[in-house]
Amino acid sequence: MTGITLNGYAKINLGLDVLRRRPDGYHEVRMIMQNIGLHDVITLEKTEETGFVIKTNAGELPVDKNNLMYRAAAMLFEEFGLPGGLFMTLEKNIPIAAGLAGGSTDCAAVLSGVNELYGLGLSLSELQARGVKIGADVPYCLMRGTALAEGIGEKLTRLPACPACHVVIAKPPVDVSTKTVYTTLRASELAEHPDIDGMIRALENRDLKGITDRLSNVLETVTIPMHPVISTIKEMLEENGAMKALMSGSGPTVFAIFDDEEKAARAVSALKSAGICKTVLLTGMM
Repeated sequence: MTGITLNGYAKINLGLDVLRRRPDGYHEVRMIMQNIGLHDVITLEKTEETGFVIKTNAGELPVDKNNLMYRAAAMLFEEFGLPGGLFMTLEKNIPIAAGLAGGSTDCAAVLSGVNELYGLGLSLSELQARGVKIGADVPYCLMRGTALAEGIGEKLTRLPACPACHVVIAKPPVDVSTKTVYTTLRASELAEHPDIDGMIRALENRDLKGITDRLSNVLETVTIPMHPVISTIKEMLEENGAMKALMSGSGPTVFAIFDDEEKAARAVSALKSAGICKTVLLTGMM
């Protein structure tokens, strides 16, 4: 095998709670993660020349060691003394700096791809142990599906799949720094916390309304005051038939869950007409 192509799927947070800030600067979280159909396409090709080359349609992304794909490849090549190098192609479809784990899912795809391409034989847990050194969301992006994430996001418990539904993704023309949002958050001062246990029960019962009734993200308390357009997008989605809309991750992307595809399509049209989003699309759960 000289090459391999993989998909890196975006994630949303059905529930995101921050419990406390740890002495090492990381935050203890309790989140329910969910993949959606939106994905990047990553192709890896072996090269005789040493080093790593990244080609992408996203001109604003770094293509050196500041790219998580590069770091993932370098980690495994150094650890296992792999020969030659890699030519990596990234078809970027997931919005950048959007709270959808786009960088982490591309990193996870490279870890999985190098593992398969070179026959390293690493298990999922062994890949996750390496991935968390690059980013807290990488272990989940390796696992995929519906999962409870605890610790800094690396302690994962698989959950029952979310019931089938339609998801609208809407990103305003602003970017958000995850580090800035978490640094600004005062976890000890949060007045309310998401009902994560109730969400898990709703997933077990395949109760879509029970899930949407519990959608909650404490990071909205930081990001929405910085970018009020997020609140406007949420309101428009719910006015156009969404069961519930919520900011994903640290933002600024908003997702909304619909039980009717026609309503979801009308909401997409309404947001596009309003001109307040850089990206609007309709997808589903994975």
